Amino acid sequence: MTFKPPANNCSNCKRLCAFRADNRQKFPTYYNAPVPSFGNLDAEILIVGLAPGLNGANQTGRPFTNDYAGDILYPALKANHLANGNYQKKSDDGFELINVRVTNAVRCVPPQNKPTPEEEKNCRQFLAAEISSMPNLKVILSLGGISHKNVLQALNLKQSVAKFTHGAVHLLPEYKFKLIDSYHTSRYNINTGVLTAAMFDEIIKKTKGLIKNV
Repeated sequence: MTFKPPANNCSNCKRLCAFRADNRQKFPTYYNAPVPSFGNLDAEILIVGLAPGLNGANQTGRPFTNDYAGDILYPALKANHLANGNYQKKSDDGFELINVRVTNAVRCVPPQNKPTPEEEKNCRQFLAAEISSMPNLKVILSLGGISHKNVLQALNLKQSVAKFTHGAVHLLPEYKFKLIDSYHTSRYNINTGVLTAAMFDEIIKKTKGLIKNV
């Protein structure tokens, strides 16, 4: 199966289309389109976030890039030998992922960084197709409860199968890969102490360890 990402002119969500059009007027140099995933489909680890940030991935066209969340995510990946190069908050910085792919549950930037349930549903087809197109997938790392919910729904699994809990590892019925949860690496979570860089580093270590034990 060949994964086909949403087209740059994807019209599945009226509100997000209108917001995208407004941003093209306000920020003509921004990417302003559904943000493609970062990393190879043959990776064993898939990291799933929520949605692009207005002045982050929506600007750069790469998930978590120029977002505060990426300042936590990408250094942790490099520290654990899951990335090469120097993350410089731009898509052409030469930063490369090793055995990891990064994506979002919703591919277009939503107002106030809050997609609606309908928008999540409209975009879920791409997440489902992406997961099914990763032949070597062993672990999905969900960043936040919304990502967790969308991963389960993309897999046609009930929420009762796996309750979102930071650090929890879930065995998924009928699937050969596992799901691990983490609080999102957002500025809010870091500033409030819900998540620390050290805590997230432990999540990445745990995730990396799982690919040897699946």
